[in-house]
Amino acid sequence: MSKDQPTIGKTIRRYRQDKEMSQEALARAANLSLPTIVKIESGETPNPSIDTVKKLAAALGVSVDELLK
Repeated sequence: MSKDQPTIGKTIRRYRQDKEMSQEALARAANLSLPTIVKIESGETPNPSIDTVKKLAAALGVSVDELLK
């Protein structure tokens, strides 16, 4: 995969930063652990479960499709 290719982690980070949320705030809003958010955004967990993606989408106020683009 090219470095220029958007990943779900980069997409989540972009939406989170656009909403001026910290990783901790996103973790609380999505009912996920902070290490989970850190791992997804860093690419350490490149394919989070669909349940996790749904929680993140809801916390960010976007659709699952937006995160998966």
